[in-house]
Amino acid sequence: MSGLHHVGIAVDDLDAAIANYEALFGASVEHRETVPDQGVEAALLRVGGSRVELLRPLEPDTPVGRFLAKRGPGLHHVAFEVADVAAELARLRADGVQLIDEEPRQGLFGLQVGFVHPEATGGVLAEFVGR
Repeated sequence: MSGLHHVGIAVDDLDAAIANYEALFGASVEHRETVPDQGVEAALLRVGGSRVELLRPLEPDTPVGRFLAKRGPGLHHVAFEVADVAAELARLRADGVQLIDEEPRQGLFGLQVGFVHPEATGGVLAEFVGR
């Protein structure tokens, strides 16, 4: 594990959220992309040396859409940078940790990602992001 990659925030209006983060924190958009298989439009913002990912659901019946309906806008996940997403998922699976993803999938920038179930982390959705 090499550290924190980003913090994911669920939002209703991506353009308004980007403008807000730019005004409040001097953030700049590093990358913006629609990820259909995850049902989101996402913007990765640089804030100093850190990143914040803003996520807008494409439809109400997507993971982020259901999250917003249940909890409203706010912290969605914490992402950790790792050298090998598949190896990290396999390590946790061997230890009996509850996962959302058994195998890596494609995330922003075409990077491999994999999610750990919130029940395994005390209520916070965790993501591994490959380097």
